[in-house]
Amino acid sequence: MRRREFIALAGTLIGGVALAWPHAAQPQPDKRIRRIGVMMPFSPDDAEGRARLAAFAQKLEQLGWAPGRDVQIDTRWAGGHADDIRKFTAELLSLAPDVILANSSATVAPLLQATRSIPVVFTVVADPVGAGYVESLGHPGGNITGFTNFEYSLSGKWLELLKEIAPQVTQAIVLRDSDLPSGVGQFGAIQAVASSLKIELRPVDVRDAGEIKRAVAEFAKVPAGGVIVTGSPGAAFHRELIVTLAARYKLPAVYNSRFYATAGGLISYGPDFVDQFRHAAGYVSRILKGEKPGDLPVQTPTRYDLVINLKTAAALGIAVPPNLVTRADEVIEA
Repeated sequence: MRRREFIALAGTLIGGVALAWPHAAQPQPDKRIRRIGVMMPFSPDDAEGRARLAAFAQKLEQLGWAPGRDVQIDTRWAGGHADDIRKFTAELLSLAPDVILANSSATVAPLLQATRSIPVVFTVVADPVGAGYVESLGHPGGNITGFTNFEYSLSGKWLELLKEIAPQVTQAIVLRDSDLPSGVGQFGAIQAVASSLKIELRPVDVRDAGEIKRAVAEFAKVPAGGVIVTGSPGAAFHRELIVTLAARYKLPAVYNSRFYATAGGLISYGPDFVDQFRHAAGYVSRILKGEKPGDLPVQTPTRYDLVINLKTAAALGIAVPPNLVTRADEVIEA
């Protein structure tokens, strides 16, 4: 199923409880309707968030768990706000779900502070061991398991790509969330390669739209600048603003995921997060059938996609190196 079809199907999920899907698989032997809580760090109308949730629900149905018949999905859309995440965490736990699907470290940390008994499956989380969410990737232990988005070493690749697509860059602003361990880890990995590329870095937090606007506007006064957008719920929440600012100030920018490039970003490199939600449905199904999350190994991405937006490159006056275009998994031309 194509991405736009996922987004259309996700309309049944908005509002918290999924409706019945057509062509459902055979019902589970246990006729009790199971409850799945979902915590999303997106707004309810966010196309990327809806696509991820639609992929999850569709895969669940293929595995025999039809939303509205075999399972009830209670979704909370917390946007990029920590206070809302804490509030909705309490709401979900009060519903006593059989399992919770949590997208990103921003939602996982509050959940684990609140419960060590309800099973949790996470997606798009960097370094769950270092963050203390799991004991190890092979044997998570406790009530949680899930899917990582990348190793920190990948972050250095973003800076290399920036230098490759815009060789003139000597300074880069790095948008990250310093409140999250992953924000610190990603910036550290970028720092590790910055000196060899002769690029000076300036970290900026992504918690507040006003702060992002001010920081990018000030940075744009510096010649030969570029932008790195690391993986964080805050950056994803503010992605339209970030892409708009990069275009306004003619700044070449490298992003951590495809949905930035499709929104007008120059270039992205990262895993398929929608696909992670399909795999997460498999883990949720296994937990609903009785397996313990602590026995299910944390899985890491098996591939990373390079996406280049040639329309944006032309608007920035960038001639993308032919060998970079050849290596791309997807090229956006219109």
